[in-house]
Amino acid sequence: MAQQERVGFGSKLGIILATAGGAVGLGNVWRFPYMCGENGGAVFIFIYIGCVLLLGLPCMVSEFIIGRHAASNAARAFTKMSGGTAWKWVGYLGVLTAFLINGYYVVVSGWCLQYLFSAATNSMHGDTAYFANFFTEFSGSAWQPVIWIVAIIAVSHYVIIHGVRNGIERASKIFMPVLFILLLIIVVAACMLPGAGKGIAFIFKPDFSKVTSDVFLSALGQSFYSMSIAMGAICTYASYYSRQTNLGKSAIQIGTIDTVIAILAGLMIFPAAFSVGVSPDSGPSLIFITLPNVFEQAFGAMPLVGYVVSLLFYALLSLAALTSLMSLHEVLTAFFQEELHVSRTCGATIMSVACIVMGTLCSLSLGATDKLTFGDMTLFSIFDFVTGQVFLPIGGLLTCLFIGWYVPRKVVSDEFTNWGTLRGSLFGMWYFLVRFICPLAIIAIFLHQFNIL
Repeated sequence: MAQQERVGFGSKLGIILATAGGAVGLGNVWRFPYMCGENGGAVFIFIYIGCVLLLGLPCMVSEFIIGRHAASNAARAFTKMSGGTAWKWVGYLGVLTAFLINGYYVVVSGWCLQYLFSAATNSMHGDTAYFANFFTEFSGSAWQPVIWIVAIIAVSHYVIIHGVRNGIERASKIFMPVLFILLLIIVVAACMLPGAGKGIAFIFKPDFSKVTSDVFLSALGQSFYSMSIAMGAICTYASYYSRQTNLGKSAIQIGTIDTVIAILAGLMIFPAAFSVGVSPDSGPSLIFITLPNVFEQAFGAMPLVGYVVSLLFYALLSLAALTSLMSLHEVLTAFFQEELHVSRTCGATIMSVACIVMGTLCSLSLGATDKLTFGDMTLFSIFDFVTGQVFLPIGGLLTCLFIGWYVPRKVVSDEFTNWGTLRGSLFGMWYFLVRFICPLAIIAIFLHQFNIL
């Protein structure tokens, strides 16, 4: 599809909120808090912020450059910039990664809607064992999760078919402020609980004796995943940027939003957890098993407040899931639209149907059938493992090597500085990070995930 036919974002605010929405998701509201809890609290946050500056932002700008320069979907962008050489497969890897992530991410997104529905109908009450059983029965059901998968894909599909400006940008201008307001309301409620001070101190008072190589590498990995690096989303969104967009400044603004929301998510969860004596290192079960019980205990004397906070929390979680799902959806929609030469609606429909099928299979693998289990791993966990621990680090590494060592320096410099119109752009420092520091950091993440480092 010709470049001039592409419709870009209509405003600077639209660019920031849409791209930040793509980065902000369950990785911030779900993964960051339990990673923070397992790795020492405040000290993890301090290291995480440093890793965002040294790894997350440089990698994000690299994808910005590729996407804007080529003004195409992720696969075609790499093909154009590489002249059709083997580097083009990095773009295809990003598209494949987004597709596989969609397969299991939509399942978790559906869980968020189920919990939102249960919170709205006030139908979840009990102890930890009750919530654990509730989650196990629901996630293992053959049909209940599929209903919510279809529901959240339908919302994402509706936004995507309306295009970049009237769909993604308009929705992001609504969803992101609402998400932030909901987050602030719950933070205030959590911080007013008796004993919440311990949770606040856990987040803001670092204990540097807890710094280990594991904490450092975990923060490094979280900074990489939290900003949606190497899954085609950043590159695809950047293809809709104008030639006047300041890529470095945009990355800093998006990274700031992403980090602030992640820290606020911790400030929302840990004061409430400490107020009822729940360990901050509850792991991945924190959101769906531990927190419902925390809300039940913390607001037991104020049922109405507990109902409202629980409802707002799962509304927040659902919005976070939806904004990321939209960006993943757009990666494949743009790919199908441009490579198959079909309309946006047709491309989005292909993606939506494929995502529902993949999501259903991943959901069924969690208990409804054992035919989707291979060895000790379900289809859901296979997609999670392959994308998170293999494809994302490899894609990120190859992207940095592509920009840092293959693409002509002048092309990269022109994009970074907007053809010399941006002064004091710190290009030299960024270029050094992309060529040397980022590849080494990503290799360290990769080795750490396989317990080699």
